[in-house]
Amino acid sequence: MQKIGFVGFGSMGHPMARRLLEAGHEVHGYNRTKEKASDLLAQGLQWCDSPRAVAEAAEIVVSMVSDDSALEAVATGNDGILAGLDDGKLYVDMSTVSPDASRRLAKQAGEKGAKMLDAPVSGSVPQVEQGVLTIVVGGDEAAYEQVSSLLATWGTPHYIGPNGQGLLLKLAINISLAAQMLAFSEGVLLAERGGIEREKALEVMAGSAIGSPMLKARAKFLLELPEQSWFTLDLLHKDIRLALDSGRQQGTPLPSAHAADETLERAHEAGHGQRDIAALFKALTEMHG
Repeated sequence: MQKIGFVGFGSMGHPMARRLLEAGHEVHGYNRTKEKASDLLAQGLQWCDSPRAVAEAAEIVVSMVSDDSALEAVATGNDGILAGLDDGKLYVDMSTVSPDASRRLAKQAGEKGAKMLDAPVSGSVPQVEQGVLTIVVGGDEAAYEQVSSLLATWGTPHYIGPNGQGLLLKLAINISLAAQMLAFSEGVLLAERGGIEREKALEVMAGSAIGSPMLKARAKFLLELPEQSWFTLDLLHKDIRLALDSGRQQGTPLPSAHAADETLERAHEAGHGQRDIAALFKALTEMHG
């Protein structure tokens, strides 16, 4: 068992930290809002007053936050994770952020003698609770080997290449996530407005050749959206924007990402940004009267 630091107890970070505690690790943690960690504290989480204190207390530090600005806030500055790293320590950021931002932080970690991996995940709350996430990792391969058994606590890790490559592949995955959810919602709406009961359309479509695990899990949400989102529209929109930025840098055409970007923007403007990505269906019904 290792001393693990964990920063960020959001919808994904919270169950990830809980799995570490259940596995018997000594976990030191920080979250901007301490109340979100109350049940983790009851399970044995050792609270730290800053991300820096987490890094100082742990052998391996993990962060899971929402975007580039949130990562910057927890990783940099006098109280940030980087300030608490020293020679030989390992920092694993599992957030979905821009590859360029992650590479800059990895360079700063290296200057302190530490190593940083980007290890974003594919999957949402049910997958992390079951320990079946797909984890795509960029960075030093020896560092990956050092931490791969820990990553297996949450799912199946895959080494992709140098720093930033895990993030690039995660963005590539989320293009398909957005395109699938949008196309599925369009198809259900077309069927329903043609006189087919929505429930029947969902059952047949999700059970057909197009029924990916993600669509099968979310089909019921097109009947009734959950109060607690597995993955919000705004977070998916952020990822699509990051993918489009990478595409522009490469000169790679991303037509389905552009289509998703437009619809996600309209869904956000209609007030659905904090709903689960299945709210694309509701947004489409509103767009078309």
